[in-house]
Amino acid sequence: MPRIVSMGKRTGEFVLGILGGFIGIPFGIFAMVVGGIDSVIGGGSTIIGLGFAAILFSVLGIIGGAFVKSKRKLGGWFMTIASIGGFISISLFYIVPGLLLISGGLLALLRKWS
Repeated sequence: MPRIVSMGKRTGEFVLGILGGFIGIPFGIFAMVVGGIDSVIGGGSTIIGLGFAAILFSVLGIIGGAFVKSKRKLGGWFMTIASIGGFISISLFYIVPGLLLISGGLLALLRKWS
């Protein structure tokens, strides 16, 4: 029986990247709201800037998810960088989108088709 070998459409990595990026944007907005409340109550807060950075990293994750079908390594690096940057920016707020982006990025970088 012949074995069917797919050259790969990278649908899993694509979905993980797009989903992680789109889920990350509201988390970044939530971090900005928390930073705004903190600055009103207690004074200056850098959380607003970190929330904005998390939104930019989420957009980078969406771009990486879009690139993963045509340029696998570039898309994988974009998603991996977006995940690490989001974790650094807003740490626990970014756990769900970060896990989606890091799994999609590492799948794109490490998975080989036979």
